Amino acid sequence: MTPLPAPRLLVRNAVLLTMDPDRPDPFRGWFTVGDDGRLTAVEAGDPPDEVTAGLADDQVLDAGGALVGPGFVSAHSHLFTSGSRGLGMDQSLYGWIEAMTRYTAAAGAEDIYWTTRHGAQDFLRNGITTAYDFTDPGLAFDRESAGVARYATAVPDPQYLHAQARAKADAGLRSVHSVMLGQGPVDHDAALAGLDEVVRLAAGLDPDLLLRVAVSGTVQWAESPDAAVLEVAAMRRHGLLNQPHFLETPHEVELQQSKFGWYRDAGALGPDLVFGHFIQTTDEIIAEAAAAGCGMSWQPMSNGRLASGVARIPEMRALGMRVGIGLDDQSCTDVSDPFGNMRTALALVRATYHDPAALPVQDVLELHTRGSAEVLGIDHAVGSLRVGRFADFLVVDPRSPDTGPVWNAYGTYVLACSLRNLRQVWSGGRLVAEGAALCDPQSAEVEAQVHERLARVRAEVDGT
Repeated sequence: MTPLPAPRLLVRNAVLLTMDPDRPDPFRGWFTVGDDGRLTAVEAGDPPDEVTAGLADDQVLDAGGALVGPGFVSAHSHLFTSGSRGLGMDQSLYGWIEAMTRYTAAAGAEDIYWTTRHGAQDFLRNGITTAYDFTDPGLAFDRESAGVARYATAVPDPQYLHAQARAKADAGLRSVHSVMLGQGPVDHDAALAGLDEVVRLAAGLDPDLLLRVAVSGTVQWAESPDAAVLEVAAMRRHGLLNQPHFLETPHEVELQQSKFGWYRDAGALGPDLVFGHFIQTTDEIIAEAAAAGCGMSWQPMSNGRLASGVARIPEMRALGMRVGIGLDDQSCTDVSDPFGNMRTALALVRATYHDPAALPVQDVLELHTRGSAEVLGIDHAVGSLRVGRFADFLVVDPRSPDTGPVWNAYGTYVLACSLRNLRQVWSGGRLVAEGAALCDPQSAEVEAQVHERLARVRAEVDGT
């Protein structure tokens, strides 16, 4: 038998929460990482001598009995907002967007590069190793009322969008790079030509980091069904996922619901359509979306902060709809904390349904890891600790600070642990954060750039 090549990294003495559907129970075990950054073995017990033989000290991580799970996957994020926390404090969705974009609307492509990179490294520091990222389209936003808003009629600049793709890759964050085609009515040929350029530029980045290109649907803000027709043309042109913000705000609900038919009539309903938020639904809309194989992304902390409502997660899941969880804007979730996001999810659903069984603890962890990867079509690469997936994992230590005895690993991980227990973050078998400290030697420069650039933009906008 040909011996296996020596691993780049061996992780041992860990309590593994693999999120592998075929190995549902946490177990004490070990895993190895190959030179390509992917898992080559995941096993219970102690590694055999043939695995450990010849490994140098820096090739072995002894987890010391800590909990080890996959990196979190955010199914819905806006990384460019990382420099806009604390704005629109007491506003609902569209008032908050106006407050949040007051300064970013005056920023240039390089400014947005740095705020996006700032957001990406903030995610990595907090254990989020993969994100679906809605890029800033660079289009003016105008609120007509609490429930009606528009983006300026234009096609986004592909180079402006690509600056944000570069930022994510430069930070080392895996991503699905989502772009707006343009707010209508826009020329379809021009919009699709812009998308072609986005796809071409994205092909020049590391495919292990930029996992997919996707469409940011605009029907929620559109004036006619033409927007849905354009999105379907884009999806079919490049085989893209489409995640529209849809049925989010609690205002003008009947108008929002009437636009669901635009997606149906355009032929958009199917596995490549993932509804972002999907709160102001009806029984009929949920049933039709689920039957068509659509997914949804759920942003619990954001939905609460903006008073958007509580998504009907139990009904959606009962009908077989795929659900992922996202952190949303860093300026409406404010602290990019996946542990807090899970606990907010539990609290909102259980309080709404008066039933703790409406969302079990293990399920909410699955939704923020493998579930998010599945709904985004990237579960072959991330979301679980399985052979062939990237070795993106977290070392979470319930003894530092001490949370008490671990009666149930899922219960401790989700309910008792937090960012203060996050000892290490690894991506592709390489250490990217230790405690709150990033390993990227440029991380301080990123922070300095964001503060300097946004101070300049603020002075220009406010005339100070």
